[in-house]
Amino acid sequence: MTSTTAPVTSAPGPSPIAAFGRYFMDNLRTNGILLAFAVVVLVFAIMEPTFLSKSNLTNLVLQYSYVLILAIGMLMVIVLGQIDLSVGSVIALTGAVAAVLVKLHGYPWWVGILAALFVGLLVGAWQGFWVAYVGIPGFIVSLGGLLIFRGLAQLVLNYISVGPFDQTYYNIANGFINGWLGGNGYDVFTLVVFAIAVVGYGFLQWKARLGQLRYQQEVAPLPIFIVKLAIVAVVAMLFAWQISHHRGLPFILIILAVLIMVYTMVTQKTAFGRHIYAIGGNLNAAELSGVKVKRVTFWTFVNMGFLAAVAGVVYSSRVNAAQPAAGNGFELDAIAACFIGGASTTGGIGRVGGAMIGGLIMAVISNGMQLMGVSQGVQPVVKGTILLLAVAFDLYNKRRAGGSR
Repeated sequence: MTSTTAPVTSAPGPSPIAAFGRYFMDNLRTNGILLAFAVVVLVFAIMEPTFLSKSNLTNLVLQYSYVLILAIGMLMVIVLGQIDLSVGSVIALTGAVAAVLVKLHGYPWWVGILAALFVGLLVGAWQGFWVAYVGIPGFIVSLGGLLIFRGLAQLVLNYISVGPFDQTYYNIANGFINGWLGGNGYDVFTLVVFAIAVVGYGFLQWKARLGQLRYQQEVAPLPIFIVKLAIVAVVAMLFAWQISHHRGLPFILIILAVLIMVYTMVTQKTAFGRHIYAIGGNLNAAELSGVKVKRVTFWTFVNMGFLAAVAGVVYSSRVNAAQPAAGNGFELDAIAACFIGGASTTGGIGRVGGAMIGGLIMAVISNGMQLMGVSQGVQPVVKGTILLLAVAFDLYNKRRAGGSR
């Protein structure tokens, strides 16, 4: 008697569409913000024909760069589980210090910048001391700082605006690199820089993917990975093509790109960055693991003061003056950029790239509404609603993740 064994057939794998849907839902936080950014850009491009013009895209970079700089530091504070409400006032104070030294006392432009950065570091150390070593919550300390540093800015400026600056200082936020490699009606250098950046980004993403596979971590399906890289490359080069036809590569875009790269590395590749996430994720566990919580908290606030000073220099250069009311409301834009970009309200979650996309969403919405002539009363209503939706989305993700376990 012979027995026959039915052939073993493996169950068919999920279709590409099903695989994509599963990947999208499993990474809803990351993919959702990218999709939201694309939708916002598309809506304004349809409603306002000048939105994607070469001059307006350049203006976007110049007009909102200081908010993106603030968002980098604010992200680290939020990941730590704290908040900083004083950064707008620090912008006013550091810009005032630079203006008084350069404009009123005749010091070179670089002296004003160094003085502004030094003041920013002192501000960060002051607030970091109260938060880290005295134990006062960052919300209260920075709320006091909002009042203190705004008052100091007014005293330093004697309640008047000081400006304009010399051409070198003015060019920090308003200057361009154009014509270094020639070009007939467009700047070749801008296109070359963006092409190198795209290739570098693709290489780093591929290297990171290989590392994840080596450690048997879940990665996006290869077709999706390739499509995402292609989309990033196309969008970046189209953006470069547009601004290359206007005035070339803005100085401030180079400064912002360097800061993004440095702080992405700091937050993801250094012990200091990992400790920030550990403290925000679980303070008690971080302490038991030997993390120097007070020291990390202190230096996180020092770093926030430094980046607020950088933003203060950039903003004063952009408007070509230091003003007692400079930076009003900027702290809210920076905080909103972080939460819209995926940072958690309870700390421990967030990425520099996400904060940058969140900041760009806020910038696109503000710029688009201005082009459409939306009233000043409606604009903050829209921004506030978007912030609420972003936080609600964060809570939805947490409940969804908790329910799936």
